[in-house]
Amino acid sequence: MFEKLIPYDAAYLILGDYVNYHHEYKRITKRAKIRFEQRDWLGVQADSRDRVTLYRDKVGETTEKILAFLGDRANDPDTWREIKLMFLEEILNFNSRNIAETYFNSVFRHSHKGLSIDKDLMFVVATGNYREFKSTVPIFHTFFVLEPYEHTIRQLLACYPFDAEYEDLERDINYITDTLQHKLNTLRYTPRNVRIEMIKSMFFRNKGAYLVGRLVVDDRYFPFVIPMLHDERGIYADALLLDINDVSSIFSYNRSYFLVDTDIATELVDFLQTITPTKSLSELYNSIGFEKHGKTVLYRDFLRHLELSGDKFVIAPGIKGMVMIVFTLPSYNMVFKLIKDNFPAPKKVTEKEVKEKYELVSLHDRVGRMADSHMFEHFVCERHRFSDELLEELLKEAPSKVRFVDDKVEIRHLYIEKRMIPLNLYLEKATLEEAEEVITDYGRAIKQLAAVNIFPGDMLLKNFGVTRLKRVVFYDYDEIGFLTDYNFRRLPPARDYDDEWASEPWFAVGENDIFPEEFPRFLIGREDIRQIFQEKHGDLYDAPFWINVQERLRNGELFDVFPYRKRLRFKNVYGKDGGWR
Repeated sequence: MFEKLIPYDAAYLILGDYVNYHHEYKRITKRAKIRFEQRDWLGVQADSRDRVTLYRDKVGETTEKILAFLGDRANDPDTWREIKLMFLEEILNFNSRNIAETYFNSVFRHSHKGLSIDKDLMFVVATGNYREFKSTVPIFHTFFVLEPYEHTIRQLLACYPFDAEYEDLERDINYITDTLQHKLNTLRYTPRNVRIEMIKSMFFRNKGAYLVGRLVVDDRYFPFVIPMLHDERGIYADALLLDINDVSSIFSYNRSYFLVDTDIATELVDFLQTITPTKSLSELYNSIGFEKHGKTVLYRDFLRHLELSGDKFVIAPGIKGMVMIVFTLPSYNMVFKLIKDNFPAPKKVTEKEVKEKYELVSLHDRVGRMADSHMFEHFVCERHRFSDELLEELLKEAPSKVRFVDDKVEIRHLYIEKRMIPLNLYLEKATLEEAEEVITDYGRAIKQLAAVNIFPGDMLLKNFGVTRLKRVVFYDYDEIGFLTDYNFRRLPPARDYDDEWASEPWFAVGENDIFPEEFPRFLIGREDIRQIFQEKHGDLYDAPFWINVQERLRNGELFDVFPYRKRLRFKNVYGKDGGWR
C-alpha cells in the first residue's frame, strides 16, 4: 500500500542497527574504567578485540536484514539512491553523522559483493565538515596555572576519580608539579596566560589509563598527558609527557586502539591534532577506536591527493617479497600491498593463511611494533597512474586480482599501510651512530613482540621498517605466529666431522622447531652492526631466552611494555629523596 516508503523504511532499518551498534560500542568502552579499577587486564584486552569485531558482526547482521527486506530491489541502483537520500535526511542532525555514513557504506558494500566504490550510491565524499556539531559544554576541563602549582594539579586529579585507592597521591602531585615547573622554566611566557585543558574522558589501553590534555602557554599548545598505572599497591601517576614526539608514539598507528568514551568524535580528533600535529585525521580516528571511519577518511584523503598530484604508482624500493607485491605513489606516504597468486619455495603459506595473519594482527596487541593496515576490495584507479613496470609486475604475479575496465585498473584485494624505510635500506646509508640506534631498537622490537606472544617467523631486516621517530616496526606477516606455538631448541652437537659440514641437518627437525643459534648467520650482514647487536641483544641467540618468555606467557603473565620512553617514568626521574635527577 505504501510502496514508496520502502526506501525510507530501509534507511531506518540501517539507521536503527547503527544506533544499536553505537550503544554496544560505547558500553564496551565504558567498561574500561571498571576493568582498570579492578586490574582486570585480560578483560581489557578481550574488550579491545570484541570492539573491533563488533563492527563487522553488526554490519553482517544489518546486511542480511536489508537484503531480506528489499528482496528483488536489493540490486536496484535507483532504490539505493533513494535509501541513501532518506538516510542522509535522518542523520543530518546526528552528532555522530560521519560514523553513521561509514556504517551505511559498509552495509552497502557488503550488500554488493564485487562492486567497486560508487560515489552516487555511497557516502564517498563527505556531506559536510561535521564541525557544525559542538558539545553543549566543552569536552575538556580548563585549569588556570597559578602558583602554587600544587593546587592546580590537585584540582586536576580530583576530576578523575577512581573506585580504587592511590598508592601515594601527594607524591604524585609533587612529581607532576615538579615536572611542569621544569617545562615552564624552559619557556618564555606570561604567567597569567598559562592554562591546562584536559579531555574529560580517560583513555584506556592494556594496563594503562591516560589523562590526556594540553598545556596552553601564550596560545602555544604542548601535550600534557599523564599515564596512570594500577598495581597491588594502588593507582599511581607513572609520568608526565610534555613532548610532541612522546605523545605521538602513544597514538601511533602501530599500537592497539584506545578505549575512550566520546559523543562527538570530530571534536576529540580536533583536540588530539593540536598535541599530535604530525598525525593525520585517519590515524587519530583509528587511535580512538573508529578504525572503519579512519579507513573512510584515509580513502577520501587519497582521492584528494590523486587530484592534486600527477606522479605514477611504482614498485616500492627494496628487496621484492615472495608473497606480496608492494608498490607506492612517491608523493604519498602510504604503501599498497597485494597478495601474489603463487608463492615460490620455500614459502608454504596459502593466500587464505596470509589474510588470516593480517586479521590476527588487527585483533592483537600491536605493542607499537606491528604496522596497522586497512584492507580494500575492488580498489579502482586510473590506468595512466600506473608505471609500465608496475603493471607488468601485477599482471605477471597477480593476474587473478587485476583487471582493466575501460581506462581504469581494478585490484580485487589489497592492503594500505603507512610507508616506512625498510630497515635493510636504512642501514645501507646509516652512520654508525644511526645504525646503533635502530639496530638496538630492532632487538627491542623482537623482544616486545615476544612479550605479547608474537614470533615474527622471518626476522630478516627487510621485513622491518624505520619510522619517522626512528622506531623499528615489523610489517611482513606471512610467517607470523604465536610464540607459544613454537619449539625453541639448541643445536645438538655434531657427532663427527661429516656432520659439521653436511648440507642437511643430522638430527630430526619439526615443522615449528626454531634454533636461535642459527640467527647470527642470516640476520645482520654488516660486521660492525652485527657486533653491536650481539652486545645489546645477544640473548636472542640462545633458546633459554625464548623458552623463559614462553613459560611466563603460559603462566598467564602480562608483560609491561610502555608506549613511552622508560627514562620519562617518575621512578627513573626521581631518586629516593624525591629530587630531580
